[in-house]
Amino acid sequence: MIFNFGSINIDYFYSVPRLPEKGETLAAEEFAMGLGGKGANMSVAVARAGTQICHVGAVGEDGRWTKETLRKDGVDVEFVKVLDKPTGHAVINRDKDGENTIILFPGANEQQDEDVLAEALLQAKQGDFFLMQNETNLGTHAAHLARDYGLTVAYVAAPFDAEAVQTVLPYADILILNEVEMAQLQKANGQSASELSVDLVVVTKGSKGCSVFGKESGDFHLPAHPIEAVDTTGAGDTFAGYFLACLDRGFDPRKSAEIANMAAAIMATRKGTADAIPYASEVVGL
Repeated sequence: MIFNFGSINIDYFYSVPRLPEKGETLAAEEFAMGLGGKGANMSVAVARAGTQICHVGAVGEDGRWTKETLRKDGVDVEFVKVLDKPTGHAVINRDKDGENTIILFPGANEQQDEDVLAEALLQAKQGDFFLMQNETNLGTHAAHLARDYGLTVAYVAAPFDAEAVQTVLPYADILILNEVEMAQLQKANGQSASELSVDLVVVTKGSKGCSVFGKESGDFHLPAHPIEAVDTTGAGDTFAGYFLACLDRGFDPRKSAEIANMAAAIMATRKGTADAIPYASEVVGL
């Protein structure tokens, strides 16, 4: 079982001929709206990978539909609270090569309640996974509480904030981040991925695949699947969700990373975020 303490956003997509430069105005060629947020994306990925997932989070009245969308995907949303705050949202510009820029408004994601989190974790069993990222408040408190409950803490260190990462790392068993974030972390603390005290470190590298550094599994690198990317938004979240789902199902880190790599590649060939995440039936190895 995985408990995901994470963000829920409404994503607004604008397809543009190229990413705008400073001070430039561009006309969008297409517009779409959908469920997003790193937390929600990962919950959908876990659910579609066939693993039980309980999401702990918050939305506003304008985001009730996002809660229902998660529920329909098989996510337990008992602890997603509706607050008198606007739902978090993201404005995403994506170009013809699938690259993007994102502006994020946190909204209700930064109004999480300690009591709701504690109530949710009362449902957990020792050995369950606790998944978290940096799009909510209470990050360090959540990691500390989950560790106290005997959960395996998996931390996706994005959006990257050096101070936040430094305070959460002592409680993390698994760290997932991209190569840019890993470089930022190494600059902040002087340690490479293999030197961190975390049991399992996964560094995603986009078109270059991913590298895994494990105290027990050893270190290894997996190449990316050759694809023609349409939209890379949420591919990292898809990787993280599938990776954790596979670990929860008893796969070793290498097998879990292989499956997560494929799921992320499939996702990047589609437009959208949560709605573009593949199902287990589409991913070889599951």
